[in-house]
Amino acid sequence: MIQLAQVNLDHVLTELTVIFAQYEAALMDNDLETLDHLFWTSTLTVRFGVAENLYGIDAIRAFRQARNVGSLKRVLSHTQIITYGEDFATTTTEFTRSDQMLGRQSQTWVRFNEGWRVVSAHISLNQHGAVAAIHCD
Repeated sequence: MIQLAQVNLDHVLTELTVIFAQYEAALMDNDLETLDHLFWTSTLTVRFGVAENLYGIDAIRAFRQARNVGSLKRVLSHTQIITYGEDFATTTTEFTRSDQMLGRQSQTWVRFNEGWRVVSAHISLNQHGAVAAIHCD
């Protein structure tokens, strides 16, 4: 059982904050090797995207390789990284893409022998935010 004192241990939070930044940089550069490295190599890994439900690392890899990249650039806001003990964490963030589309991302991270890996991810677009942003311009 996780005790409150084990939430956001400084050294674990610092470590995962660095890894999350590596993930974001890899995403912006479409660095498929690093993105692959940061996801758990398992049939149990899940990634729910804007228009796709991907089950297993093979489906995630195939999606990344086939997608029309366009501009992946985005600005993050309201990012929260929460660690629970030494080996489990969640990250959540909101983002604004270069086309002014607003979105959300959540990830579940687990530390395995080979290091921190995303075991579950969910990305969605905020349609209401996009409409509001368009009307504000």
